[in-house]
Amino acid sequence: MRFHIALVGFGNVARRFARLLDESRDALQALDIDPVIVGIATRRHGAVFNAAGLGTSALNECLRLADAGHAVGPAFSEPAAGELIRQLGKLDSEARVMIETTTLNVQSGEPAISHVRAAFAAGAHVITANKGPVALAYRALADEAARRGLSFLFEGAVMDGIPVFNLVRETMPATTIHGFRGVINSTTNHILCALERGEDYNAALKRMQDEGIAEADPSLDVDGWDAAAKVAAMANVWLDANITPRDVVREGLTPQCQSRAVAARTSGRRLKLVGAASRRGTTLAATVGLEELPGDDPLATLDDQANAIEIHSTPLGRIVITQRDGGMEKTAYALLTDLVTMRRRL
Repeated sequence: MRFHIALVGFGNVARRFARLLDESRDALQALDIDPVIVGIATRRHGAVFNAAGLGTSALNECLRLADAGHAVGPAFSEPAAGELIRQLGKLDSEARVMIETTTLNVQSGEPAISHVRAAFAAGAHVITANKGPVALAYRALADEAARRGLSFLFEGAVMDGIPVFNLVRETMPATTIHGFRGVINSTTNHILCALERGEDYNAALKRMQDEGIAEADPSLDVDGWDAAAKVAAMANVWLDANITPRDVVREGLTPQCQSRAVAARTSGRRLKLVGAASRRGTTLAATVGLEELPGDDPLATLDDQANAIEIHSTPLGRIVITQRDGGMEKTAYALLTDLVTMRRRL
């Protein structure tokens, strides 16, 4: 089956995804997936579109230009994403897909939410690595996708490519999830581990920025907003919460946490930034905060960029999913797995 794909956003993750499609072409063909990238739209660097597909040489040139910080093509006369999505919707295609990887806006979820709605209106399936649509408008978007017979997939929104949403949706039928807790922000976990070792807070944060792990606005990480968005996303999907990150009780990370981190480690405990949510009847609690955990707690064993989620369920009990290393390649892989999920549905 041929998938015509439009990339809205062409940052590190989207560029790695484009390369991963080519690297995985044989494996994808074995799954009856023939991906064709027809267009790219960026906020600042123009856009390109070819109904027949960009082709290897044109796509490689776009990758080269974007890697160097240059425009990939001329800007449309109106916002590039909207025009690209309209062009995608005009294609006579077995499957039209928008891959959305724009920057998180934790307050409004825009422009990502509007991109998702525009794609649905154009008859396109949506795959996003942006937490915003799931954290701020999941119920409405999921309902709209269902009404139109389209897929709305977002595995890369939490824990990069580790299949937390796929795990529950595909392999845990007739299971009730009561809550979850986790270390779900790589930047803050790395900083806390660095503080335990006596390293400087700002140096540890800069290291995460240099590696492309920290959000473009690092306050999203250290102030707990990224973790709050992930908590809201998981609560909305698993607990039918219908909340936003603003509903999550939130605590962040400051340089003054160093004494607490060192003292906890000295006593055999670990200071971690934990995101959690639980439902008891009609009452939902959702939090992000610093917790001193016993040394044998699964979350206490996480070093540097490692993440983990503990899901509390019936009848399976507690399930822990650990990610020892993350990064943009893993998020790009999540986009690919969502493409495979979409093929299975179709």
